[in-house]
Amino acid sequence: MPLRATDYGFFGPDSPTWKVWTAPSAVIGFQRAVTLEHFDPDLTASVADVGGIYADPHGRLDHTFAYFLIVAVGDSRMAVNAADHLTKVHMQSTGIEPISGKRYSANNPASQLWIHVTGWHSVLKCYEMYGPGKLTADEERRYWADCVRAAELQTCRPSDVPTSRDEVRDYFETIRPTLCVSERARRGMHYLLHTPLDRGPRVWASSRLVAPAAIASLPKWMRTLGGFDQPAVVDVAYRTATRVALAPLASQPELLSHIVTRGVGPMTGALYRQHLHADAPAFTGTVTVADAREKYLAAPARATQIGAQ
Repeated sequence: MPLRATDYGFFGPDSPTWKVWTAPSAVIGFQRAVTLEHFDPDLTASVADVGGIYADPHGRLDHTFAYFLIVAVGDSRMAVNAADHLTKVHMQSTGIEPISGKRYSANNPASQLWIHVTGWHSVLKCYEMYGPGKLTADEERRYWADCVRAAELQTCRPSDVPTSRDEVRDYFETIRPTLCVSERARRGMHYLLHTPLDRGPRVWASSRLVAPAAIASLPKWMRTLGGFDQPAVVDVAYRTATRVALAPLASQPELLSHIVTRGVGPMTGALYRQHLHADAPAFTGTVTVADAREKYLAAPARATQIGAQ
């Protein structure tokens, strides 16, 4: 299915979302985000019980990044169908969270909010640190408005999504006491940051190239909680080296496409190539999530979210 056949999705080519999510720094931001997911004990339990991240870390990361990219730059039909499919898959991911002894669901709104906020915040953070720098004030307002709109595709309540940098800080301060790590959580985070060689030399090498840059973008308390802190000298060296390494890629999208395919996965790489070469869609404008659901889904996606609460 073409990435953009029906319309320009929910944001459009002039949006900061397109700019940030297709920048070279997005790869680092994404590794940062999927690592942070493990601070939510329900998500850790879901990942550990399903086991996909250990059996096929490359495939899992590829599919997850592909979903975020579809939401950011795909057309509305592809986005709502991808979101609906993901919600149905998550419905199967339930069990008992061992720390609390309570039942978890991958569709739990609080967990989905954590995934959503850490994803959008991480990609922007790395864009600022390793890419062109901060967005303009107007672009930043639009970016967080886009973040709220994208949340309509998930089980979290859009009204809970931060709408500014200050609200993101407040969210992290509010959620921090509920975060925790366990043996399984640390195993998952370290597995993503430093994937073992037996998972393949390509995944092993790419994880070790990206991990120090991802860690350098994190606050001290997250590093300490996760047990993956690194010396300040490594932070400084990687910040400088990463900016220098990524700068040429911004003007060489075909090379970036090859790197994404090799480093993240074939699905994400194929979507990125489509993004580069896609023709104008049938409707050269954007639509709302509600309109797209009504038009392209047989039933409202919320109907598939039974048990998410």
